[in-house]
Amino acid sequence: MALKKDKQKVLGETFSDDRVRGFLEIEPRDCINTDYLRLERAYRSMNADNFTTFVQFFVEANYDINAQNPRGLNLLQEIQEHHQASEYRSALKAGGAKI
Repeated sequence: MALKKDKQKVLGETFSDDRVRGFLEIEPRDCINTDYLRLERAYRSMNADNFTTFVQFFVEANYDINAQNPRGLNLLQEIQEHHQASEYRSALKAGGAKI
């Protein structure tokens, strides 16, 4: 039996600052650096403008913009080849991310 999605994906949605800050409160997981997980979830969930705001909040909270995933890559390195991620890469670089 196939399960039906109960929610449509919303593209281009603009988040309030409080909702953007909510991504800073992600719970840690054993196998993934929590700071990396915060960045990745924000990247996958937000439009570029919201992500830019998120990166500012992230850096202000003294989280690690160069946190690595289990493969040893930070988010900037991970999305380097994503064709539509140039604004996201710019936001990460502005926040201090290094390749």
